[in-house]
Amino acid sequence: MKTIFPKKECHIPKWFVINAEGKTLGRLATEVSKLLRGKETSYYTPGIDQGNFVIILNANKISVTGKKAFQKLYYRNSQRPGSLKSETFTELKNRIPSRILEKAIWGMLDKNHLNREYYKRLYIFSDNQIPYKANLLEEEQSKLEKTWIKIEL
Repeated sequence: MKTIFPKKECHIPKWFVINAEGKTLGRLATEVSKLLRGKETSYYTPGIDQGNFVIILNANKISVTGKKAFQKLYYRNSQRPGSLKSETFTELKNRIPSRILEKAIWGMLDKNHLNREYYKRLYIFSDNQIPYKANLLEEEQSKLEKTWIKIEL
């Protein structure tokens, strides 16, 4: 019997829309990283790009448990002397709320040649609307919304 090996050309990616309102940061990030990699399929192969597209809405309403809101630190550095900057979860949430989810999901993806390909399929928005829908025609909007899969985690 011959083993069937999936090809990248045969994979048709799906679109998943997730509402992050009231969700916990780590639990949401693990589910999104699984969807980006395509691990929900029965024919998943680690070395083949079988990922999906993920849209996250309401990124500014994500929550963390315990004292992480004040103790969790995010660092950034411009590689200049003395340029290391740190800020807490709440400060970064007020400044750039989507960056929190981006960093959490980036950390959960594999560190290999497919990492950036998966990450390019992630779209995070701070509010409840997708800004690109206004530029599309009504027929294209209805086609897109029919192919989107809304997930309640």
